[in-house]
Order: sequence, then structure tokens, then C-alpha cells
Amino acid sequence: MIAFIIRWSIANRLLVLIATVMISAWGVVSVYKTPLDALPDLSDVQVIVRTSFPGQAPQIVENQVTYPLTTTMLSVPGAKDVRGFSFFGDSFVYIIFEDGVDLYWARSRVLEYLNQAQSSLPAGANSALGPDATGVGWIYQYDARHHWQSGCVATSGFARLVFALRAENSGGRSRSGLSRRFREAVPGGA
Repeated sequence: MIAFIIRWSIANRLLVLIATVMISAWGVVSVYKTPLDALPDLSDVQVIVRTSFPGQAPQIVENQVTYPLTTTMLSVPGAKDVRGFSFFGDSFVYIIFEDGVDLYWARSRVLEYLNQAQSSLPAGANSALGPDATGVGWIYQYDARHHWQSGCVATSGFARLVFALRAENSGGRSRSGLSRRFREAVPGGA
């Protein structure tokens, strides 16, 4: 059977070449016609306050840093939930806001209340706001939709190709960001 296909392909080189060009053109057209939608970041608006209090045990950090900050942040307008976590030498307070609150408005309100609470914190405790995006917002989310009529299969490699083409043609506002992660193990643990 394979020998017959090879003999037929050699005898009909022009037909094989035309079929190859048509299938390749169909693939290129499918790549450009595949819809690509950006998914909104549906996570809550949150502001993170990190306070470093070096050399202190978690219970001391809880009593002298996390609790005062948490109680102060409960009165921030629009805050629906405040969560405090204490670790060895660090305190994290997450202020989660109601739906519809602008992230930068929320950050400015938290900064105002943080400046008020700074005087009640012990010497050596340094507070700072966290990054101005949620964890989900750091990743560009997309959806490659598959239409059975087009005959195009959205595999991982295909999705990467479509995303890279669209991201590179976005007018300089974004990069494709396609990268692979590598881990290097040092022999002998040195």
C-alpha cells in the first residue's frame, strides 16, 4: 500500500504539489480567521499592604502590625473584606473591594489610611503597597474559539501561533510574552 502511494506520488508530482499548496493556503487562511477574544479579569479589586518588621516572631507581628492595620483598613470606603496574614518578620493585609470600584481609586484610599495608621506601628515596621494588579491581571488571558465548519483544530502550538501573530500586530502596546521555563539543577547541590 505504501509503495503504491509513493509510486503514484512520483508519477503525479504536479497533483501532489498543487494539493500541498492548497492545504498550506487553507492553513494560513484558517490561522487569520480564527477568532481570538480577550477575557476580562473577573477577580475582585484588591490592594495588598506588605509591612516588613524584621526579626520579629509571627505573634508579635500579628499583635503590633497586622491587627492595627487590619482594623484601620476595615474603615476604608468600599472595602468589603480585609484579610491579614502574619509571618516571621512580615505582615500582609489584603483589602478586597466591592464590584465596580476603580483599582487606582482603591489604592489611593488605602494609601491615605495607611499613612494614618503608620504612626501606630512600631519603629522598624516599613509598610508599602503591593503591585497595582491582581494575580490574574498579570497574565493576558485569551480564548481561541474553534468552529467545526472551518476544520481547524486549536492545539497548543496553533494557539501559540495565533496569539503571537495577534500580539505582535497590536501596535506596540503588548508583547507576545511567549516563553518557556527552564530549570537548571546544579550537580552536587552546590
